[in-house]
Amino acid sequence: MSRPITLTGEAMKTTTKLLPAEHDWLAAAPTRRVMAALLEAAPGGARFVGGCVRNALTGHKVDDIDIATVLEPEAAADALREADIAVHPTGIEHGTLTAVADHQPFEVTTLRRDVSTDGRRATVAFTTSWEEDSARRDFRLNAIYADADGTLFDPQGGVADALARRIVFIGRAEDRIAEDYLRILRFFRFFAFYGGTEPDAAGLAACAAMTDGIARLSAERIWKEMKKLLAAPDPRASIEAMASSGVLPAVLGGDGETGTLDRLIDLDPASDPLLRFAALIGGDASGYARRLKVSNAEKDRLKAALNPDLAEQVASHWQSRAGIERLVYRQGNDAVSDQIALMAARAVTPPDGWGGALAHARSFRAPVFPVTGADLLGAGMAHGPQVGETLKRLEEDWVASRFGLSKAELLARI
Repeated sequence: MSRPITLTGEAMKTTTKLLPAEHDWLAAAPTRRVMAALLEAAPGGARFVGGCVRNALTGHKVDDIDIATVLEPEAAADALREADIAVHPTGIEHGTLTAVADHQPFEVTTLRRDVSTDGRRATVAFTTSWEEDSARRDFRLNAIYADADGTLFDPQGGVADALARRIVFIGRAEDRIAEDYLRILRFFRFFAFYGGTEPDAAGLAACAAMTDGIARLSAERIWKEMKKLLAAPDPRASIEAMASSGVLPAVLGGDGETGTLDRLIDLDPASDPLLRFAALIGGDASGYARRLKVSNAEKDRLKAALNPDLAEQVASHWQSRAGIERLVYRQGNDAVSDQIALMAARAVTPPDGWGGALAHARSFRAPVFPVTGADLLGAGMAHGPQVGETLKRLEEDWVASRFGLSKAELLARI
C-alpha cells in the first residue's frame, strides 16, 4: 500500500523521501534483496524509477517495481546471480533484464541515452548519467528516482508534477513525441489516471499538431494503449480532450460516440474497457476490429454488444428475469449484459429497472442441458435426424421451464 505525500511551498521543489514504513513494497524483503545485490556491485548505482515511485507519491497501488542501475546488463546479472536471485534476459538488447526474488519479478534496466529514434523505436547506448537517463523518458513524473531508503532524486521536476496532478513532457513536447508517436496516446492515458481537470496546454497542442504520426504506429500498440486508457476509473475528460484535439478521430477513423460513453460511465462506473469501447464506437464492430487488430475473443464480444438483432431481443425481454435467463443461456453473460448497459446509456432517461436487469444478466449462471444424444439412443431411439430434432424440442421445453425439468422428466417426454 502507498500513501500520497503532500508538500507545499518550497518543500515541493526539494528532494523528498518515501518512508519505507508507509510503503510496503519499499520495505519488503524481496525488494531489499535485489537492491542490496545491485548496490553491493555498484555502491550508489541503483535506484527505483518510474511507475513505482510515481504511484507511491500519488497514492496509487504499486504493482510493478522497476530499477535503474549504472551496471551494464552482464554485470547486473552477475551481481544478482551471486545473491542467488534468478535472472531472465527479457530485453537484454535494450539493457533490461528481469530479476526474480522470492517469486517476485523486478525489471532492472541499465541507464540509457538515445542515439537515434524514428518515431516508433529508439537505438540506445548505455550511460552512467542519471540526468541523461531521465532526459530520454516521456513525462517528468515518470523520471523520478528513489534510493533504497526512499530518498528521491528528481532531475526533471517530476515530484511537483505528481503532487499537482500535471502530465508534462520532458523538454519540448514535440521532441518527445517525435521520438515515439505512441507518446501521444500515453499523454492522454496518463492524464486519465494521474491528471487533474485540464491537460497541460503545451502537451495538448503538440499532440494535436502531430496526430499524423499515429498512422506510423502499429494497430496492436494503439489498441493496447486505448484499452489501458479506458481502464481508468473515469477516462471521460481524457477522451474529450482526445476528441477536441483531433487525436480520437485519428485513432478511430471517426468522431466516436462520446455522449454514450459519458452516460455509460455515469450509470455503470465499474464497466470494463471493452464495454466502454463498444459505447464509444457505437457500431461497425467488424470494421474497428480490423482497424485495430483486436483479438478474436474481443472481436466476438464487440460484435455481440453491437448486434442490432440481439438488441431487439434484449429490448423485448430484459424486463423479465426469465427472459434474461433465456438470452444468457443462448448468447452468454457478456453479450446480454453489454446490450442492457448500452441500451440504458443510449437512452435520454434510462428505463426503470435496468440496473437490476443488468445485475441479473451478469450474475446468472446458465446450467448445462442435461440430455445428450447418447441418452436418447440409450432410451431406444434409432439413429437418424429424429435424434437431433428431439434434442432440440426437449431443450426448448427445458428452457421454457426456466431450466427446472430434470433429466428424467425430459426423457419421459420422448
